[in-house]
Order: sequence, then structure tokens, then C-alpha cells
Amino acid sequence: MSACVFCKIARKEAPADLLYQDEWATAFRDIRPVAPVHVLVIPNKHIASVNEVEEDDERLLGHLFLVARRVAEQEGICQSGYRLIVNNGSHAGQVVFHLHLHVLGGQRMRYPMG
Repeated sequence: MSACVFCKIARKEAPADLLYQDEWATAFRDIRPVAPVHVLVIPNKHIASVNEVEEDDERLLGHLFLVARRVAEQEGICQSGYRLIVNNGSHAGQVVFHLHLHVLGGQRMRYPMG
């Protein structure tokens, strides 16, 4: 998807505060943070949403969680705790239709989430 902003970030064609990148995933700071630490972890492969995930993506999805943990360690929130959120579809609040994990931390999270 050449027009997808997250694909452009993964290809380094759009600016972002990159925290991590490898052949499968990219992590960068959210431009509209809702917590002191708000990082997005994306697959470099364009997957629009959870609804588009295929069986061949199983390893990639696990890798995204490992990158999220690495980012939490890097940002110093691993021990205090952090929240991972995946919004799927417009009713869930998905704005950019490229699968992504929100890594939120640096403060006590509120409950309930909905």
C-alpha cells in the first residue's frame, strides 16, 4: 500500500520518531500521545486490520509482541506496567488501517477501558 502512512514510515519515506526497526516490524512514538509513553508497533508488511490476518502471519504477530516488550524495557515502563491495545475497525477507534499495537505506559491506567 504505497499511500498508507504507516507503510511510508516503515519504508522511511515519512517522518517519525523511530525507536526500533527490523525486517519485520517498526516502532515509533505516536504523534498524539494519550500517556507519557505512547508508542506504536507496526508490521512492516501492510495488514489493514486483525480481520486481514492470515495463518502465514502467526510468527509476525508474535514478533510484534516481542517488539512491544523491547520498547517497554527501553522506555523504562516494563516493571511498572504498560497496556497493549489493538483497535480493530472504526467502532473500536481504528483510524489508520494498518494493523498496529499501542504501547501505553508511564502512568496508572484507568479501568474500565470501554
